[in-house]
Amino acid sequence: MTDKSVLLASDLYRSYKQAGGDNDLAVLEGANLEVHAGEKLAIIGVSGSGKTTLLNLLAGLDDPNGGSVKLCGTDWQNLDASQRASWRNQHLGFVYQFHHLLAEFSALENVALPLLIGGASVAQARERSEELLSRVGLAERLRHHPAELSGGERQRVAIARALVTQPAVVLMDEPTGNLDPHTAASMLDLLMELNETLGISTVMVTHDPAIAGRMDRAVRLVEGILEPALV
Repeated sequence: MTDKSVLLASDLYRSYKQAGGDNDLAVLEGANLEVHAGEKLAIIGVSGSGKTTLLNLLAGLDDPNGGSVKLCGTDWQNLDASQRASWRNQHLGFVYQFHHLLAEFSALENVALPLLIGGASVAQARERSEELLSRVGLAERLRHHPAELSGGERQRVAIARALVTQPAVVLMDEPTGNLDPHTAASMLDLLMELNETLGISTVMVTHDPAIAGRMDRAVRLVEGILEPALV
């Protein structure tokens, strides 16, 4: 980990209109967060506290009502939709609780897609994707489609897809939450190893104190504010 900041959120406010009501529902009320290069950070909080909303703001998938988010020094709100997609492709990976793989594509094709979108040649995309799938233990499953893979294998493909462009940071929304305990533990070991060897920052939303305890630090989302957490 270095002192270089790869993700910086300042005074984030986000609220939503309540259905059938006149009042807004405040989710974030001045949240601040800085993530350094190579850092492993856990975000914890009770269900409904706004953790996924926060991740969507960090990823530039949604805009705050106030405040700013900078990824690698660039404010999301200074980019249009096309520029955001390109910047996200270059610098950010995202792993969801459910893998969100494309059913009609093989594991290799799913992982190669971000590289192809970013302009890599087919040969370059294939080589890098095969290498990363091998690193996550799926060298023998390259041609298999999601329906032919176990839940743990699908999530490994999703992790490889998030890392294949060698982004500055990967955001993870409960990536082990849909796995059995043994598979979840194995997945976490893999994530730790990849963080160490690739130097990619990891921001993980989790409800599990044991997982949060393996991060470099943890923050808790409480009433719209992020505060240091002891785990």
